[in-house]
Amino acid sequence: MSWNPEQYLKFAEPRLRPALDLLSRIDRDDPRRVYDLGCGAGNVTKLLKARWEDAAITGVDDSEAMLERAAAAVIDVTWQRESLAHWAPTADAPADVIYSNAALHWLPDHATIFPRLFSRLAPGGVLAVQMPRNFDAPSHTAITDTIMSGPWRARLELLLKPAPVAPPSFYYDLLAPMSASLDIWECEYLQVLEGEDPVKEWTKGTWLKQFLDALPTDAAAERFEAEYAERLRKAYPKRSDGKTLFPFRRLFIIAKR
Repeated sequence: MSWNPEQYLKFAEPRLRPALDLLSRIDRDDPRRVYDLGCGAGNVTKLLKARWEDAAITGVDDSEAMLERAAAAVIDVTWQRESLAHWAPTADAPADVIYSNAALHWLPDHATIFPRLFSRLAPGGVLAVQMPRNFDAPSHTAITDTIMSGPWRARLELLLKPAPVAPPSFYYDLLAPMSASLDIWECEYLQVLEGEDPVKEWTKGTWLKQFLDALPTDAAAERFEAEYAERLRKAYPKRSDGKTLFPFRRLFIIAKR
């Protein structure tokens, strides 16, 4: 899927908060090698560099547009274009911190990916991951409803998939046997959004985009977007002060080797 940095960064501030919460819980003072998987436009990678000034920081992403934006905004960081499904540090340079904010939910087979990433840590290294777990909320179920009730069903139904993030217990059972310490928690952020159809604009920068991109014409995409937005207005009505409340659940994992 191609990414639009401008659309994604419309909500840079609420997207940044869980990234900061994850970063604040990492107990490492002097890592030598830090990797930011799914670094996007580099706004979080910049914070990693600010915290660990002496570390070699590498931002990894498969979006050329995002990495161009990152390279223009952040210095003293190595940028690597590669699919996260295949990425790994070299065997002679294991990671002290592997950090991933809102990226690994795009990958299937977490039962394989998480142990593989954990195995690439140096002794005492930390795997720190945050993933959305909001897929049962109207923001996401309304996409399915719009697909199943419209003329685009045959084209888009094949793109539907089960929720990509498992319950916390799945990751505990997966990582606890190999971790020296493991911290897993969830948090639901009550995001206060502004503007017209803000929840639609939020998902348009992430989960919704893959479906819009798959439609054959701009007119079809506009119609789909309009029908989806109508559903969201009922699920997330605008308040009397003009703002929209958007609860959003996220899962956090910090596993230390």
